[in-house]
Amino acid sequence: MAATISLLDAAWEIGPEVVADRRYLHQHPETAFQEENTSRFVAEKLAALGIETRTGIAKTGVLGLIRGGRPGKTVLLRADMDALPMDEQNDVPYKSQNPGAMHACGHDAHTAMLLGVARLLSERRDDIAGTVKLIFQPAEESSALGGGAKPMIAAGVLEDPRVDAAFGIHIGQDLPVGTIGVKTGPMNAASDGFVATIKGLGAHAARPHQSVDPVVIGAHCIVALQTLVSREVNPLREAVITVGALHAGTVSNVIPQEAVFRGTVRTFDEAVRKHLAERIPALIAGIASAMRAEARVDYHFGYPALVNDAAMTDLVREVARGLVGPERLIEREAGMGGEDMAYFLQAVPGCFFRVGSNNPAKGLVYGHHHPKFDVDEEALPLGVAALASVALRYLNGA
Repeated sequence: MAATISLLDAAWEIGPEVVADRRYLHQHPETAFQEENTSRFVAEKLAALGIETRTGIAKTGVLGLIRGGRPGKTVLLRADMDALPMDEQNDVPYKSQNPGAMHACGHDAHTAMLLGVARLLSERRDDIAGTVKLIFQPAEESSALGGGAKPMIAAGVLEDPRVDAAFGIHIGQDLPVGTIGVKTGPMNAASDGFVATIKGLGAHAARPHQSVDPVVIGAHCIVALQTLVSREVNPLREAVITVGALHAGTVSNVIPQEAVFRGTVRTFDEAVRKHLAERIPALIAGIASAMRAEARVDYHFGYPALVNDAAMTDLVREVARGLVGPERLIEREAGMGGEDMAYFLQAVPGCFFRVGSNNPAKGLVYGHHHPKFDVDEEALPLGVAALASVALRYLNGA
């Protein structure tokens, strides 16, 4: 308990620096695999702390290595660095200076918190039994590009020395500031997607009998997709199919040749994931064929489900209770959002958890990916203390 308290005090002492780092990053957001300035900023901060640093991993990723004074295991701590391709609507001194880019999910806070952890742990390296790997990852927000975790793993960040456990933290706008949220088992869903193209026969809108209407056929497909969830997936297994875009035609009096719709598929169970990956293209193709059209479905697998290891999650709970007390430790529900921290947790046991950042008294209520998203920065020292304490508890066992 004493070690945890001292780390919390130390985290509050460096709080102004962590906030300053977060605000700099918030002002200079960079989207997936474009985090050149962010990468330089992180590398310079690590080098100033005397931390072994490697850059250019998966293009813009950064690795920092803190070797403890005694031999032991290796723990990986991860933060994501990328922003979203959107414009910020906040009127704050640290508002984004890059048009079309905004830290609307908290990755600026994650990077700043891990830099704070780097400072605390580098100052205590002689007392560490083992090694701490600090991973600053690009492109979490871009599953269409494959994300940044998978290529960083392919580049060897889990090796030399081999990682034994991995932990990460995320700002939580669904949690009050001063709380920590945890969950054992599946926490984030697998995030897959598809693009369906229906090719029909165009005609004048007043003569629909001369057409093979791809709009109507696409509509039938979109409605029928929901029967896969309601009639082919066990009701005790979660699944979501959402079509978020439908494009066809340009005017009201012409039936177009083609309709295109795009969807996302969220699951936790791998068998359900594979079943829907087979049935979605088959259903669309079957409906299109029955209605005299052709269909092409491009299906892609995104991030897998994120699953927290039971023992590692219990370790986080123990640390959290010491930091915020049992009454402010929140047992979270699983969510259908995707998260490529999942790749690290597929490879090694670990836990991904949240630190609350919502504060209605300050008007900080907007959710992730909202153009007015912002966080209560008092969450940052708690996040620093939590992640640093988890690493030391895992490595030193106390």
